[in-house]
Amino acid sequence: MTRFIAVWASLSMLVAIAEAQPDRWQQKVRYKMNIDFDVSSHQFTGTQDLKYWNNSPDTLYRVFYHLYFNAFQPGSMMDVRSRTISDPDRRVSDRIYQLAEHEVGYQKVDELLHDGKPVRYEVVGTILEVYLDKPILPGKSTTFKMKFNAQVPVQIRRSGRDNAEGIDYSMAQWYPKLCAYDYQGWHANPYIGREFYGNWGDFEVEIRIDGRYTLAGSGIIENADKIGHGYSHQEKSKSEKPITWKFKARDVHDFVWAADRDYIVRKKEMYDGTVCYFVYQPGERTTENWERLPDIMDEALKFMNRRYGKYPYPVYYFIQGGDGGMEYPMATLITGNRGLGSLVGVSVHEWMHSWYQMVLGTNESLHSWMDEGFTSFATGEVMNHLRIQKLIPGLPRDPANAGSVMGYVNFTKTGLEEPLTVHADHFNTNRAYGSAAYTKGAVLMHQLQYIIGKDVFASALRRYFDTWKFKHPNPNDFIRVMEKESGLELDWYKEYFVHTTHTIDYAIDSVGQSNGGAVLHFSKIGKMPMPLDVVVSYKDGTQSFVNIPLRIMRGHKANEYPKMQYILGEDWPWTHPTYEIQLNIPRDQIDKVEIDPYYGMADVNRDNNTWQHP
Repeated sequence: MTRFIAVWASLSMLVAIAEAQPDRWQQKVRYKMNIDFDVSSHQFTGTQDLKYWNNSPDTLYRVFYHLYFNAFQPGSMMDVRSRTISDPDRRVSDRIYQLAEHEVGYQKVDELLHDGKPVRYEVVGTILEVYLDKPILPGKSTTFKMKFNAQVPVQIRRSGRDNAEGIDYSMAQWYPKLCAYDYQGWHANPYIGREFYGNWGDFEVEIRIDGRYTLAGSGIIENADKIGHGYSHQEKSKSEKPITWKFKARDVHDFVWAADRDYIVRKKEMYDGTVCYFVYQPGERTTENWERLPDIMDEALKFMNRRYGKYPYPVYYFIQGGDGGMEYPMATLITGNRGLGSLVGVSVHEWMHSWYQMVLGTNESLHSWMDEGFTSFATGEVMNHLRIQKLIPGLPRDPANAGSVMGYVNFTKTGLEEPLTVHADHFNTNRAYGSAAYTKGAVLMHQLQYIIGKDVFASALRRYFDTWKFKHPNPNDFIRVMEKESGLELDWYKEYFVHTTHTIDYAIDSVGQSNGGAVLHFSKIGKMPMPLDVVVSYKDGTQSFVNIPLRIMRGHKANEYPKMQYILGEDWPWTHPTYEIQLNIPRDQIDKVEIDPYYGMADVNRDNNTWQHP
C-alpha cells in the first residue's frame, strides 16, 4: 500500500493514489527490530521483521539489502577506492586497509525467511542478494524475517565507535536495509562512501544495552518515562545492567542512533511544538555553545518553516557524534568541538536536509545536487537570517550565496569539473563531486531565483515541497514545478546546467549612438545562454533596469526593481552570439552600464561585464 491508505474499494483507492501522488508510486516498508548490544565486544545480535509492500507494476524475483558495515574491511570497494583516487577523503585515506580484525565492521546474516520459508541469498560485498522462490506480485505485500549479527567498526566514515571526540557509538547504516526499487528498477549500489536512497516506512526499534549509556536517535522514545537519562525525571542509570530503549519512527527512510556514557540531554520545545533534543558531552569546548544552540535553532526553524515548507515530524535530535556532519531522519550526527558559528552552521545544514532529503527523498546517489546543493543554498539563506537577527555575532553576511557562486566559478577553471548527471560514486575526484553536489547545486538554485524572480521563486520552493514531499522527485519533477509557478519554459536551463559543464560569460562590448539614442552592444562568449539583467546608470543619478529574456524562455520575469525605469528588451535567440538594444537616452548622458550587478548568475569573467563612460 502507499502512504495514503484508505478503506475504499480498489478502484477508488487507485483513483485516490493517482491524485495524491503525481506521476509516481513508491514502495513501502515496516521494520521491527530487536537488538542486543554487547559493549565489551562492540558487537550485537538482532532480529528484523520486515513487511514490504510492492506498489510497483512489476513482479519482483529478487530483492537486495545493504550491508553497510561490510565496507569497513580491508580490500572492500570503499577501501580500494579511497586508496586509488587522486584526492582521498582524509577521514578515510588508507585507514580501512590498516584495520585489525577486532576493528573492522561486518554484518552477517544468520537466517532469512521469506513468508516463513528459508530463502537463498548471497553476500556480495556490501550487498545481500536474495533469490525469491515465490515472486512478489504487483500490489501485494510480503514479509521477511532475519536474524543477523554485526561488529561496529572503529569510527572512520559516518558510522563507528570511539570517534575523534570520544563518543562511544555513532550508529549510522548499522542494520541490513532493503534497497530501494522505483520506476528505474533496483538501486543496489555498493557502499563506496557517498549518498543514500531508501524506501518510505515505519520503524519500531528496541535496543538492549548497558544501562550506563544514554541513547539518542530517530523518532520518539516510547518508554522515556522509564528510561530517564535526561528524557524524564528518572535518574540516569549507573548500573551496567542492560536496559531496553524503545524507539518508534514513522514515514522515514532510515534510522540512526548514538550512545555514550557521558551524554547529557537538553530538551527544548520549539515555537511550533516541535520537540528538539541537544545531546552532547559536556566540556570546555562544548557546553557553552551547545547550551546556546537551542534558542538559535528555534529562530532558524521559524525561518525554515516559512521559507521552505512545514517541518512535518514531531521531534529532532542534534547529536554529538560521527565525523563531521551527517543527516538522518529526525536526527543528525555532528562533531561538537566547534566555535558557535561553526556549530550553528553545521546544525542548520543538517536540519535543512530534513526538507530536501528526509521529506522529499530524492535518489541522492543519482542526483546528489538535489539534496546537498539545495540544502547548501538554503543553509546560506538561513545563516544570513540568523546574522541579521544578531544571533551569531562577529560573522559577516554572505549575500546571494556569493561563496557558492565564487567557489563554482573558480572550480570551472581547474579543468576537473564534471556534469551533475554523474552518479555520486563515479566522479573522478572528490573535489569534482563536492563542487557538483554542494556548490554547483546551490548555484543552480541561486540562478533559478535570478531567472524567474524572487517572489515567484519563493512560492515555487513551497510548492515543490508540498507537491513532492514523501514522493521521491527527480530533476524533471523539480523543474516542472518551477515552470508551472513561473509560466516560463525552463528545460533549457536544466539541460545546460545539469547535463553539461558549459559556462556563462556575457560581455558588454560597446555603447554607441544611433538616431539620437544610445545603443548597447552585448556578446555571448560562454556556451551557456542566460537572460540578462542590465543596470544603466545615468549622470543625473537615475538608473534604468533592462531585462533581456531568452527566446527559449517564452516569457520573462516580473520587474523586481520598481524604483528604476523598467525596459524590457527583445528576446535574445540563444543561437545569436551578439545582441543590441537601443535606448531613448543619448550616449553622453550614460555614466555606466553593468551586466548582472547583483550577482544573480555565475558569470565566469566579470571583467567584461561593465562599460564606463570614458
